[in-house]
Amino acid sequence: MKSISLQIPATSANLGPGFDCMAVALDLWSEVEFRLTGTSMGVAITGEGADSLPGDQSNLIARAFLRVYAQCGQHPPPGVEITCTNRVPIGSGLGSSAAAVLAGLVGANALLGSPLSEGEIFALGTQIEGHPDNLVPAYLGGLTLVSQAGREVIARKIEIPPMQAAVVVPKISLLTEETRRALPLQVALTEAVQNIGNAALVVEALRTGDVDLLAQVCGDNLHQPYRLPLIPGAQAALEAAQNLGAAAVLSGGGPGVIAFVDDRPEEAAAVMADEFEKAGLESRTFLTDTTNQGAADTII
Repeated sequence: MKSISLQIPATSANLGPGFDCMAVALDLWSEVEFRLTGTSMGVAITGEGADSLPGDQSNLIARAFLRVYAQCGQHPPPGVEITCTNRVPIGSGLGSSAAAVLAGLVGANALLGSPLSEGEIFALGTQIEGHPDNLVPAYLGGLTLVSQAGREVIARKIEIPPMQAAVVVPKISLLTEETRRALPLQVALTEAVQNIGNAALVVEALRTGDVDLLAQVCGDNLHQPYRLPLIPGAQAALEAAQNLGAAAVLSGGGPGVIAFVDDRPEEAAAVMADEFEKAGLESRTFLTDTTNQGAADTII
């Protein structure tokens, strides 16, 4: 093969109590094309990150691409043109780095004739990304549950009905490393038990499309209480959406927040954006749905 194209969806991880072990794919897509041509590697980017992401081998997509060739004991091609149309905002809590890693892995694997299995892609991607919770739903779509046994990533996809969601991303720089440093090393047993129960019910709520149940059980004790204070207006934004009946949580490690609704997602988006404005932050809104399609379904 001389070229490959694919789409990679945005993802929202944790979903409240499912810290580092569950996420959903969203109907918001970036597109990447790989062409074996020329004598060097270049990355051309339009859309999100066009002014800030590198256009050479230091780009995360390029690094993941080359990692596959190294893993398979193959020399990389002499020239590769990578063209990206990015729609997933960078540093938003919507899995942009996982999408970049996955694009490089899947593109290289396809060009090599698919020597890596799904499980090997997950394991290699986790080594690069650090955790698999965004990577897996970006590849499989739907709601995904993940765990790790050593380097092996154990993953299952659950198809869910389309659910409307409003995402509001405040304009604030928040590194994943910073949000993880804020987390405690220990929590009370009662709080851990509550999270386990909530996480199990979140799966059932998403599986059945029950927003009312989701709103009841998306509370969290492990990460949100420690991350929300890092984002001015975020706690108030979640409460404003919850007052409308939405199931509202931090998206991944933030700073974006996501609210699942039965209808009128624009109303949830408006009240969340208003709270960020009160806190002195500009924000952007994305109205989307969950999707059962992932990158593995889009390879051309």
